[in-house]
Amino acid sequence: MIADYRRRFWVVLVATIPILALAPMIQGWLGLEDALRFPGDRYVLAGLSSLVFFYGGWPFLKGFLQEITARDIGMMTLISVAITAAYAYSIGMVAIGSDETFFWELATLIAVMLLGHWIEMKSVLGAGRALEKLASLMPDEAHLVADDGSVIDVSVSTLKGGEHLLIKPGEKVPADGIIVRGESSLNESMLTGESKPIFKTVETEVIGGSINGEGSLTIRVDKTGDETFLSSVIKLVKEAQASKSKTQDLANTAAKWLTFIALGGGLSTVLFWTLFTDQGFGFAMARAVTVMVIACPHALGLAVPLVVARSTAIAATNGLLIRDRTAFEEARNINAIIFDKTGTLTKGEFGITDTLVFDTTFTESDIVAYAASIEAHSEHPIAQGIVRDAPQAWGVDKFKAIPGKGAEGLVKDRDVKVVSPGYLRDQGLEMDDPRFETLSAQGKTVVFVLIDDKLAGAIALADIIREESAKAILMLQAMGIQCIMLTGDNQQVAEWVGQEIGLDEVIAEVLPEEKAAKVREVQSRGLIVAMTGDGVNDAPALAQANVGIAIGAGTDVAIETADIILVRSSPSDVVAIIELARATYNKMMQNLAWATGYNTFAIPAAAGVFFPWGVILTPALGAVFMSASTVICAINAQLLKLSRSRVST
Repeated sequence: MIADYRRRFWVVLVATIPILALAPMIQGWLGLEDALRFPGDRYVLAGLSSLVFFYGGWPFLKGFLQEITARDIGMMTLISVAITAAYAYSIGMVAIGSDETFFWELATLIAVMLLGHWIEMKSVLGAGRALEKLASLMPDEAHLVADDGSVIDVSVSTLKGGEHLLIKPGEKVPADGIIVRGESSLNESMLTGESKPIFKTVETEVIGGSINGEGSLTIRVDKTGDETFLSSVIKLVKEAQASKSKTQDLANTAAKWLTFIALGGGLSTVLFWTLFTDQGFGFAMARAVTVMVIACPHALGLAVPLVVARSTAIAATNGLLIRDRTAFEEARNINAIIFDKTGTLTKGEFGITDTLVFDTTFTESDIVAYAASIEAHSEHPIAQGIVRDAPQAWGVDKFKAIPGKGAEGLVKDRDVKVVSPGYLRDQGLEMDDPRFETLSAQGKTVVFVLIDDKLAGAIALADIIREESAKAILMLQAMGIQCIMLTGDNQQVAEWVGQEIGLDEVIAEVLPEEKAAKVREVQSRGLIVAMTGDGVNDAPALAQANVGIAIGAGTDVAIETADIILVRSSPSDVVAIIELARATYNKMMQNLAWATGYNTFAIPAAAGVFFPWGVILTPALGAVFMSASTVICAINAQLLKLSRSRVST
């Protein structure tokens, strides 16, 4: 369509030059009547204008027929009525031998309208290129590793799953898969919004479309075609861009009324200037045509869709996937957010929070290292948390478990035991350190380290709070949003997490099936509530909330109960989606205000209200103003941005 408008514009522009030269009014202005007039010139003028009307005006005439057939009168109807009235009137004047024609106004009007639509469609295309950009992330070819170790290039479309692919440094990953050899940092910023490259090694998932860093990788293809994360994202973007919003319905209603106002205004303008002034029917027709052209509701019709396309593109490239457009718009009104704890505000894995030293011959690092040496042989989450956070670990001899109480072994020729508080009680060992009581009151898990049967220290562990949680909560509160945590964990742990990150309210010891009821309780306070969880055991609560936000979806985007899916496991993205929702709504309102406010001045000006003061608009100038208003809306939509620097740590 862009190419068609461009081609028609250039043909009309070439035809408009002789039309201007042959127009009696233009000749009079330039004083070239004698030089440019010749017998039959009005018929040449009519012929060229007919070419402009039928060839250049065909897209509008065709649109008019479609609108009439669909009983959906709009912009094309206005333009078609305007140019048809101007053309028919001018042909009639030629038939009776009069020079009072609108041919040059008709030609310039159609030329400007074609140019305006050409520019506008390019702007619309620019706003809606999110799908193209996402699709371009996936390479066309992959390096297939054959059974004999040789490498051959194959088309990505031929991959079925299970193949081994070689990913060279700097190349794009051609499919979702699992690393089977090598390690490297991968850039997933265009897919998840994570600005820093992520280090990955064997048995780690990679996403198709991400960019490999410094290392060479061999991956096993896990998902292909429509099953890949990127394909799922593209599907969500397409659905979100196609869905209509409440604001768009408002704009469409306003555009419909503006169409009827323009048609009525055009008729009223003709009658007024013809019946109540001595300006003549030609002057009246010019004013009526200008009214219908300048009042075309194109800017109103595009004010919202352009912003929708832009916001959806921004969201997708920042790892914020919108499934429900209405819920996304509702996000701007949220005044309470309920967070799940595990995996949302916390990492969902144990880590060391405190280390107590009872024997000063050892340092905190020594205590943790001795404990990690023993716990390296255990698969228990507590044990793995100690191992993960330990600065170092040493070899162990004579390892054995102490059933239900811990484990022991020889480390550096010392007898080391890592045990529970129950073991101390069984052995009659006193623990009256007030620090232990404080840690227990916080709901933390405490293990004790005995070295050569002497109490050397203790290690406290808890579900690690995400680094960005406190900042995200602070920013949400600054936006006037109450922050509530809903968890099945015990009251002590919940209160400790709430104090650490500054939550407004903590609701603890809630079973999964009770979470939806708790959301209803918060809603009963008159609050518009968003629920943020992992999309699995939080599904009923996500569905109950006004806006359901699934966080930490990773490569699993098939979460049917969430309205919005945040790819990264980061509470800061909750801030980002609300800021984007508010900014999107503001842009919509700005475009609607411009598109409607412009008409409150433009329509009276086109009708000739300011004629007594020498201000008059020609149909072509009206077309310029109408096209400019549409382009302004398109440019304003492009100015929508999301500042990730404010919502990332």
